[in-house]
Amino acid sequence: MIHTINNLEDNTVQLLPLEQKHINLLWPTAQQVDLYKYGSNDVSTLEKLTNYIKTAIQDKNAIAFAVFDKRTSAFIGSTRFGNIDKTNKVLHIGWTWISPIAQGTGLNHKMKYLMLSYAFEELNFEKVEFRIDERNIKSRKAVEKLGATLEGILRKNVITKGNFRRSSCCYGILKEEWPKIKQKYFNK
Repeated sequence: MIHTINNLEDNTVQLLPLEQKHINLLWPTAQQVDLYKYGSNDVSTLEKLTNYIKTAIQDKNAIAFAVFDKRTSAFIGSTRFGNIDKTNKVLHIGWTWISPIAQGTGLNHKMKYLMLSYAFEELNFEKVEFRIDERNIKSRKAVEKLGATLEGILRKNVITKGNFRRSSCCYGILKEEWPKIKQKYFNK
């Protein structure tokens, strides 16, 4: 891991390092989402959520967060930095799931701003990537609203629900693009 992050926050959302104690706090939201529809993760039972969180915490190339919505004073999902490549200074932002109630409220946009700012301005990384199921138009549009560029598609690279082999759209933001993207997509 790069180093410990206490939390990332603004006036709407707080990203806290994911811990075992978050299992019961995230379980109500986990029951509302179908992560396995587009990805390889499944949180549909308490046991699967427990394994998901345990795996996320133990991953030495990831920094996982519990998402706390300050407006509702509730834990409403999870997200993480993953596939952290310290040598090449590249990381992924993903594994994001939030309550359907929080979707479309701008909360995800604020989360991603906090994460992108931290990746580029604090960690001094050169690139942030996102990988999204080609069929997940809603998530693809959300990443495009962050100013990310579609760089290509990895064909049939992840197995999802029902043994479907999805293709992943690869988006990226470069460090030198961040100042203009920050101004254009986040300075509102």
